[in-house]
Amino acid sequence: MPNYASVGRRSAAIFTGLAFTLSSMSGSAIAQSNDKYRLGIVTFLSGAAAGPFGVPAANAAKLLIDSINNGRLPAPYNTKGINGVAVEPVVIDEAGGATKQAEEYRNLVQRQNVNAVVGYISSGDCLAVGPLAEEMKVPTVLFDCGTSKIFETVKDPNFLFRTGLDSVEDNVAAARYIAETRPTIKSVGSIQQNYAFGQDSWSDFSLAIKQLMPSVKVVSEQWPKLGQGQYGAEISALSVANPDLIHSSLWGGDMEGMMLQASARGLVDKRAMLLTCGDTGVDRFKGQIPNGVIIGGRGPFGVFAPKSPLNDWFRAAYIAQYKEAPTYPAYKMAQAILGLKAAAEKAGKPGLPDATQLVKNFAGMKFEAPSGTVNMARSKGHQAVQSVAYGEYSYDQKTGKASVIKVKSYPGECLMPPDGTSSANWIKSGFAGAKCS
Repeated sequence: MPNYASVGRRSAAIFTGLAFTLSSMSGSAIAQSNDKYRLGIVTFLSGAAAGPFGVPAANAAKLLIDSINNGRLPAPYNTKGINGVAVEPVVIDEAGGATKQAEEYRNLVQRQNVNAVVGYISSGDCLAVGPLAEEMKVPTVLFDCGTSKIFETVKDPNFLFRTGLDSVEDNVAAARYIAETRPTIKSVGSIQQNYAFGQDSWSDFSLAIKQLMPSVKVVSEQWPKLGQGQYGAEISALSVANPDLIHSSLWGGDMEGMMLQASARGLVDKRAMLLTCGDTGVDRFKGQIPNGVIIGGRGPFGVFAPKSPLNDWFRAAYIAQYKEAPTYPAYKMAQAILGLKAAAEKAGKPGLPDATQLVKNFAGMKFEAPSGTVNMARSKGHQAVQSVAYGEYSYDQKTGKASVIKVKSYPGECLMPPDGTSSANWIKSGFAGAKCS
């Protein structure tokens, strides 16, 4: 079994309850670990985002790395290690904010001697570490964060990649789903976390819904703090405004807390509710929210993942190890690690991968994941393009099982602006060049 090392000040206690096996490692021992591919893994392991979001991603990282090292993955990943080199993860808790994560990133590179980094859920953290990846010339794969500003901050990426999608795709797909399934709505309200991802999400959705349904009016915008936990004032304001549809990009514990409070107060009994990040709550809500809530998974992940040998393996292996189905953070972490392996092995030369060659291979590459084919086709080959799906939450009281029904999927080429075009200008142009058939 690989040695899962905590970093610097962190003790094994912070990871209690996770599937990781942790042990301390001295600086000298790390420096001598030249026969392993040292991979930084960054995800929330404490705080409100950990349970429904960060921990599933961490669990997926452990499952993938164990399986890679033991050659247990299906084709095309059925070779041991990365380029035949065993992967040694170095695990970091993402909690603490952008300044702290920038410091931790430098520590991963300069003191922990990682060969690459996979991580980051928070958009603020991605914006902080993105320029550092280029400065320090370390292959860095953003597995989740959704801000559309990352490749505006890093305009000429070389070492930075994102294998997940951004808020543009989430919200253009959401607007298309509403236009097709709720064509009579007249008004919309919003509740978003007041930081980069929430701001981007609402901007993209509000522009897209007005483009597709020009008569729709925005009647309320609510901006709770990230991690706020209690949403009484926002729920009251939305109730008074009485929109036909409420849109939210809240995620993790914030999303679950808001929905449980809103459901208890009847906010969504007679109104359509759209959760762009709702997949993580499907098996956790246990019927405590109404059927019919519109659920997204930020791509073809979680309940929306297509059937394939790779997805069949991933779901079965994850359920066997963790006794629950993988949600979209787990899928996205697995996707990032597989993309890194595919890029490292593209040259076909065994041995410790060269960082410069790896990033050349990664740019513009297509690779397979449990979510299907991933096409690194935007931001000069550093941003993934995939489909996005939405459906409606359905809980069966007799069986105690939840599912998503009335699913519609939209191809990535229908949802993303071409390189060099801002999302706002592209949406305002009427989605020029979008290929939706």
